Amino acid sequence: MSNAGAVKPVSEARVRVRYAETDQMGVVYHSNYLIWFEVGRVELIRQMGLDYKQMEEDGCGISVVDVHARYRAPARYDDELVIETRLLAARGPVVKFGYRILRVGDGVLLCEGETMHVCVGKDMKKMCLPPKYAERFAARLIS
Repeated sequence: MSNAGAVKPVSEARVRVRYAETDQMGVVYHSNYLIWFEVGRVELIRQMGLDYKQMEEDGCGISVVDVHARYRAPARYDDELVIETRLLAARGPVVKFGYRILRVGDGVLLCEGETMHVCVGKDMKKMCLPPKYAERFAARLIS
């Protein structure tokens, strides 16, 4: 992840791998990591004192426009995982998050990645983050 400058505050969320999230080889199916990125992102927004549901009701959605994931090691059924999430950028309509997913038992890095989002209104047209959200996001970047 490109994380030049000061270290950004990290949010943590925990999940436990469910059997349904594994494939025939007994490892977590790759698309589940994207779901866990969302779990981490929503928790980070919550820890910033914001509510994503309220953001949407206020007419501000953040649509995923780009995803990168690097798989390092497999997760398996019943592993407890920690999702570390950082806000990497927030400028104009663009918001970028970084993620690391680690197994709690041994601290092994399983996956790391980034998502880029564009702020959109209820009409799905690109817009800048409204000031009350832009201010919170900017404060998180310089914390």
